[in-house]
Amino acid sequence: MPVERRKGKSKSKNDSGKRPEKNYEEIKAEAEDTRPLYIKPLRGALIITGLLFLVNGVVFAIWGTATYLKKIEEVTSTPTPGEVDSKLGYRQPFEVLDLPGRGKGLIATRDIEQGELLIKEKPLFVVPPQITTSPTELVASLLGQLPVEGRDAFWNLSYVNFPRELVPEEHPDEVALAIFETNAVSAGDSVGIFPRMARLNHGCSGAFNSVYSWREREGALYVHALKPVKKGEELLTVYTNTKQRRSDRRAYLERHYGFRCACRVCSLEDESSRQSDNRLLAIAEEYQKFSGWGQEQIDGREAIETVKRLWKIEDEEGYWSERGQLAADAAWVAASHSDGSATKQWAELAVKWFTFELGRDSEQVVNLLPAVNHPQKHTAWAQRGAMIVGGPDGL
Repeated sequence: MPVERRKGKSKSKNDSGKRPEKNYEEIKAEAEDTRPLYIKPLRGALIITGLLFLVNGVVFAIWGTATYLKKIEEVTSTPTPGEVDSKLGYRQPFEVLDLPGRGKGLIATRDIEQGELLIKEKPLFVVPPQITTSPTELVASLLGQLPVEGRDAFWNLSYVNFPRELVPEEHPDEVALAIFETNAVSAGDSVGIFPRMARLNHGCSGAFNSVYSWREREGALYVHALKPVKKGEELLTVYTNTKQRRSDRRAYLERHYGFRCACRVCSLEDESSRQSDNRLLAIAEEYQKFSGWGQEQIDGREAIETVKRLWKIEDEEGYWSERGQLAADAAWVAASHSDGSATKQWAELAVKWFTFELGRDSEQVVNLLPAVNHPQKHTAWAQRGAMIVGGPDGL
């Protein structure tokens, strides 16, 4: 992710004089933690089971480096604002600018509508679910197989947490690993590098205005505008779960990305920040309560009332992310209890928000459309006892 380039805290040397290799399970876990809710299709079941922000670690290995090397199919430099990039096939409504003290960032060159496609990007390379070599050697090998423009795009990315005892110019492979660790995001079951997307800086809760998702079929990362964006505003995404206190968010971001967050939410006066923290903690608690429906700890009516409370608290906070999945899960609850009217209404709301977050042609939208027209066709129909659970009522 784009942050001001600086050295991080020193780490102990091993016998070779290099920093200890980070376990690749740790790298994967960090990449998983930075990805938004919708990076993996149909992840709603995790809400139902109470695992909204927990992802099992995966040990990485490599089965032939070249097999997993992705050829660059998209230019990595930013075209002149407003021009159609022939390789991308769409106009990018932003430009990359240097931001004092913050590295580079994406600034809107015109007003952007909610749900608009901002970036469609294939990875420079991905790392598969298992490796048999060291992370440093693996990243160096993958990088060496890229064309010149791909290598240039990679080396232009920022990094943090480089060992103080090492001189970057003398340890290029270590720098490459640091860049990878700083910028890698989840790409399905793998982890990839996306230079355009990496220029998106972070914003907490109500501050971020764009979300990204991985499409396995296209082999590409998609970034959509979560909110309307005015010309001149910075495009921001989210690096981690921000349903936490400001102090906890800042600690995480300083530890993993080397910066102290100063987004508009983190910059609130103390009393306003406490109110924001309380709302974010309430949102997390309501999600936990909603997950209890999966274990039959609450009934369908209570589950739907929980969703409505969640939605209203999120409105107060300005937190709009994950609404497609939240509405889709409400539709699942309604269908399970054979409430046809509520199933239709929640499915319609889910389609609306999935369209903003993931695109009208996304798998999530396509899968929900049959339930909009024929609620009884929903996968969960009649899995539990009949009950009128209620619709969104104007949400």
